[in-house]
Amino acid sequence: MTKNTDHSDSDFSNLIRHIQESRGIDFRGYKRTSLERRIRRRMEEVGCDSFASYHSFLEAHPQEFVDLLNTVLINVTSFFRDTDAWDVLRRDVVPRILERKGDNGSIRIWSIGCASGEEPYSLAILFAEVLGTVDFCRRVKIYATDLDDAALNTARHATYAMREVESVPEPLLERYFERTNNHYVFQRELRKCVIFGRHNVVSDAPISRIDLLICRNLLIYLEADTQAVVLPRLHYALVNDGFLFLGKAETQLARSRMFEPVDLKSRIFAKVPQEWRRTAGGSLSLASDAGNARTNQQARLMESIVDGSSTGYLAVNAEGLLVFANVHARRLFDVQETDIGRPFQDLTISYRPTELRSRIEEVRNSGRMVRIEHQPFTRPGAEPTRLTIEVAPLVSRDGKAFATLISFFDTSRVYLLQQEIEAAQESLETTIEELQSSNEELETTNEELQSTNEELETTNEELQSTNEELETMNEELRSTNEELEVANEEMRRQSEEAGEYRRYSESILRSIDVGIIVLDDNLTVQSWNRWSENIWGLRSEEVTGEPFLDLDIGLPVQRLRRPLQDILITEAPVDPLEMEAMDRRGRRITCRIRLSPLLFDNWLARGAVLIIEDVTERARSDAFTSYLGRIVGESLNEVYFLDSSTFTFHLVNKGAEEKLGYPLDALRQIALHDLMPDIDAIAFGRLVEPLLSGEKAEIVFETTIERSDRSVRQVELCMQYFPREQPPILVALAHDVTERQRIGMEDSRAETTSG
Repeated sequence: MTKNTDHSDSDFSNLIRHIQESRGIDFRGYKRTSLERRIRRRMEEVGCDSFASYHSFLEAHPQEFVDLLNTVLINVTSFFRDTDAWDVLRRDVVPRILERKGDNGSIRIWSIGCASGEEPYSLAILFAEVLGTVDFCRRVKIYATDLDDAALNTARHATYAMREVESVPEPLLERYFERTNNHYVFQRELRKCVIFGRHNVVSDAPISRIDLLICRNLLIYLEADTQAVVLPRLHYALVNDGFLFLGKAETQLARSRMFEPVDLKSRIFAKVPQEWRRTAGGSLSLASDAGNARTNQQARLMESIVDGSSTGYLAVNAEGLLVFANVHARRLFDVQETDIGRPFQDLTISYRPTELRSRIEEVRNSGRMVRIEHQPFTRPGAEPTRLTIEVAPLVSRDGKAFATLISFFDTSRVYLLQQEIEAAQESLETTIEELQSSNEELETTNEELQSTNEELETTNEELQSTNEELETMNEELRSTNEELEVANEEMRRQSEEAGEYRRYSESILRSIDVGIIVLDDNLTVQSWNRWSENIWGLRSEEVTGEPFLDLDIGLPVQRLRRPLQDILITEAPVDPLEMEAMDRRGRRITCRIRLSPLLFDNWLARGAVLIIEDVTERARSDAFTSYLGRIVGESLNEVYFLDSSTFTFHLVNKGAEEKLGYPLDALRQIALHDLMPDIDAIAFGRLVEPLLSGEKAEIVFETTIERSDRSVRQVELCMQYFPREQPPILVALAHDVTERQRIGMEDSRAETTSG
């Protein structure tokens, strides 16, 4: 049974050492029963039945450290926990601190074991209520420390659920928190004055010059000897008139000589000033009331301070045994607990990183410190470093050396800086030489510059003259620019007019009821109006740029080749042409084509213009007219065409010439009434007046017509007036009624005889 217990104790110690080495948290000072109970709780949850198996589990699952620390480091806290104690703090302690600090003195507060931040933020509210936000931010600094990184991370965010701020009075909640969704966020300005950090009060050096230190419900978890180490640290951290605020269950200071109660019920204490002195080994120690004898608590305090140092310390006594190694030296040189008390010369550190045995002997003989600088040293799996080693005697009060202290300082940075300085020194010397050479060159250059300066002065005078000329030129350019602006405006106006004229011309071309085709001097189509599109069935964009003579349209364009070439050569128009063609609907049409040269300002032909007119109906009308003319012309009936104003003969047919006995040329000199013996000019005018005025469409009357041989005959004249013809014309049809009158007279005589 005893053997199993010893084995369990050893496994537990190894587990605690592993936690310290892996996470830097030293649980050796915590109460064994409480610590073991909480660790076993985690062992049950992960299924480990021994400390050794849990040790292995931690090595295989590093993330288990988070759950383990959350279990061991119980973070039970709230805002203004134990309200009565906080009221005493506000009423009795805060005014005394402010009174001693005056109006401008800075106030330093330390909250140990701050957990998720409720305690330091409660302190911030407490002091802000008294000082005001502005003075609080200017004067107060609150340090909040804990071992639990997760809790510190929560504290830094300063965000709390509604249930977590239930203990905050409503006015303070509204004043110092901002509500975001279902959470409350502590005021940003005050939050900046709270500094969170990871700190182990058992092993790390304490924060100093503290006016108010809050360490509630931490000491109850520590062993008595650990408490004896921590309490002097708290005493050291406080200023002489500082205050310590403990938890309700902590009674350790009821009879302490380092603190006196301010309010014992609320566990608020004031520091009792003590004298600090240096020990023979150079460490700080509290002087006791019993003749400055060092107590166990003081020894532990000094050991903790040395262990918290970043310098490695080894102590070798007069017998050559290693009697002390602080935490940093143990980690640096892998010194084990079992190495303490062993001969120093048997340890690796005695000759690595450098030979120290002879140096220790030298110090013992001379009594003077030996310093070995920048020795190279490399730990397994770590970066190479440089160590500066000091070997110094430790002398007792009677002046005798009783041990040798070996100090190891990491001077890697210093060594690198020295190397850089040496390199910089060499570079500087080279630079100085270069500067001297450059200085000589600069002197030469200076002389050249002086000469150049004189030349520049001359050039400057020339430039001034040039500048005056440029100013004159600038004036001229300004005047020219104004003229150009006027010219530009005129060109713009002309451009607008040209554009308007072009649009006007295009409108005319579209509106003309004839085809207009413009060709260049290569007989390529340049313009093709709407009439041409409608007749030939090709759009303007389809033919523009195409050779005219290659177009496949209903017009026999090849017959126009020679006339077009003649126009380009002679630069004169040709006689109109009439050609049979076929429009886009397949209808046969007759086209009258007029060809003219396209002349420019120099009267040179640059192309040709074709004007095409559909004269199909006109041709038919002319043919019909010709047909009628032939019939009328050959008719034996007399047809007279008379001038409507003079009544002279304008044209007569063949029958009229034969019966009147006059040729046409002679008749054109004679008026119709000149051949009427019975009617003079005036009477004839009155006779045709109704016809000329439009009162009558035609008049018919009988009269006597005299022939060229002076013989007469009776005729019936039927006359019509055509005012719309050009010129207006009178048409008379003469019918010889002589025979009809003779027959009539004979019939009359016959009737008379029979009667």
